[in-house]
Amino acid sequence: MTLRKLFAAAALLAAPAMAETTVGITKDMPSVTVETDSGPVVIERIQDTSHEIGGEWARTSRPCPDFCIQPHNPAEGVYTIGELELIDMLQDPDAVVVDSRTPDWFQGGTIPGAINIPYTYVLDELGRLGCEPDFDGWDCSNAKRVALFCNGIWCGQSPTAIRNMVEAGYPADRISYYRGGMQVWRLLGLTVTGGTSEGG
Repeated sequence: MTLRKLFAAAALLAAPAMAETTVGITKDMPSVTVETDSGPVVIERIQDTSHEIGGEWARTSRPCPDFCIQPHNPAEGVYTIGELELIDMLQDPDAVVVDSRTPDWFQGGTIPGAINIPYTYVLDELGRLGCEPDFDGWDCSNAKRVALFCNGIWCGQSPTAIRNMVEAGYPADRISYYRGGMQVWRLLGLTVTGGTSEGG
């Protein structure tokens, strides 16, 4: 076998290995596809192992108040989740993932498959989450399983929305809180739709 044929054979054998994902979501999950209003979107991590978070998302010390560290659980009975649980919910057609930030933040980039219900309007939009209007406000006996998030551990928008939902009668055990929010999602290099990849 000539040297040229030997290199060609080695290249063919190496091709499948090069096609593998270097930076997976988990060892067994290189990526996932979620349905969005704009069609299917693949969620994966940025493959550049030298990539660093930048812009607004690299800031560590926003002034408190108003940007204070949020509690792990914003309301009794609400379950706080991480990225893998959120990805499971994004793939569940019966669950709703809510970006509770104001529209300008949402338009700057969000988690694929999330809908925008700003925290200031959440009580007006409970119908989108399976509640029915009644004489006293809302009947949430058929409320959907939801997860809310905002900008990160220092952001009070989703905790405020969650507390207001629970007070309005939304069952706390059907609410999840993705506390890491956009800052941790971006820190992990996960896919963002809309806006820019860095934000800020």
